[in-house]
Amino acid sequence: MRTHLEHAAAAAELLAPLGERLTDAAQQLPLADALGRILAEDVTSPISLPRFANSQMDGYAVRAVDLAAASADNPVRLPVGPTSAAGDPVGTLAPGTASPVMTGAAVPEGADAVVPIEQSDPPRFIGIGGGTHDAPAGTTVAFRAPVEPGTFVRAVGTDIREGALLLPAGTRLGPAQLGSLAAAGVPLVRVRNPVRVLVLSTGHELRMPGIRLDPVADSGAIYDSNSAMMAAAVAAAGATAVTASAPDDAAAVVDTIEQHPDVDLVVTTGGVSAGAFEVVRDALAPLGVEFGPVAMQPGGPQGLGTAVLPSGRRMPVLAFPGNPVSALISFELFLRPLLRGFAGLPQQRRTERAVLAHPVTSPPARHQVRRGTVRADGSVEVGAPSSHLLHAYATANALVHLPVGVDSLPAGAEVDYWRIDD
Repeated sequence: MRTHLEHAAAAAELLAPLGERLTDAAQQLPLADALGRILAEDVTSPISLPRFANSQMDGYAVRAVDLAAASADNPVRLPVGPTSAAGDPVGTLAPGTASPVMTGAAVPEGADAVVPIEQSDPPRFIGIGGGTHDAPAGTTVAFRAPVEPGTFVRAVGTDIREGALLLPAGTRLGPAQLGSLAAAGVPLVRVRNPVRVLVLSTGHELRMPGIRLDPVADSGAIYDSNSAMMAAAVAAAGATAVTASAPDDAAAVVDTIEQHPDVDLVVTTGGVSAGAFEVVRDALAPLGVEFGPVAMQPGGPQGLGTAVLPSGRRMPVLAFPGNPVSALISFELFLRPLLRGFAGLPQQRRTERAVLAHPVTSPPARHQVRRGTVRADGSVEVGAPSSHLLHAYATANALVHLPVGVDSLPAGAEVDYWRIDD
């Protein structure tokens, strides 16, 4: 019987060639299609940002030297020059004048500071707005204090300089990253191809959500939660999920996999234990996938290996148990870290420590993973171990680890946990 760490190492070895292949594969996408994808190469900025000196405030662009003698008792009054609004070409400030400038607009050449409109006299723009761009001839504005050069001016390149590294390879593209690329005028990016995972649910008892269950014919049926759950887990880990289902027929399982030649990996749920109707084991063991127990609870029955399909294709397979909690915890331990690594994301959840809010028991020969809730006082409440309690998993915020060798722990004992509500 493998330990869970040994099985995780075997999964990593199985998928190592896949990771190597994905590192070398990339595609070019427009920014609109690149959310969540991973940059395959460094991106340098084609322009400086800001491209031009612009104003941080609505106010007046001035030369600091012109206000050097300004005071409350002796304000400096300057003629009002041309207005600079957002999108206007860069203008020129004549010495001894003050030009209205709006937030984000270009500071005219010759100006080296901006005085906020609230600090001018009058504290409002005169004669502009509402379709009028420039103040009437002869308009003046007074200033009652000097200003330091650079005040409220965003200098060229203060965000990034032309030719500097904008984003490095391996960056996951979220809203801020896509915004930064767009601001620099970058329309296309080369991104890694995501892992394509076939999520294959098996079981004669499964029905799709939304289908009405006949009280007689479907009295032994259940809704398929594993397809939606595992597909979401795969997507959250940075991969692409394709879902399929197969009945309890070994040939149908193999045929379903053959029908998806464009996937990189198959993940199955159900049919891996020691029962009489273990369809995944029956279908894939003859093709090279190994099945056996792992010293963990839930999720003890596992399958792993490369299936050599009748078509000759070689397909890596991870076969998880069918109970939903067993399947999801198996994913957490054996596949999530690998998929996140392929996507350029941190692989492991952060391990934290907390004290138990109550006593617990655990099978000493198994590494037990229990759903739990970290409470406001920092203690952790551990839920029941049964592998069918998916609702309890959905309302938990932690996975608590009770290692091999532990048969019981009192309230107040420290345990390791993973936070899962991020």
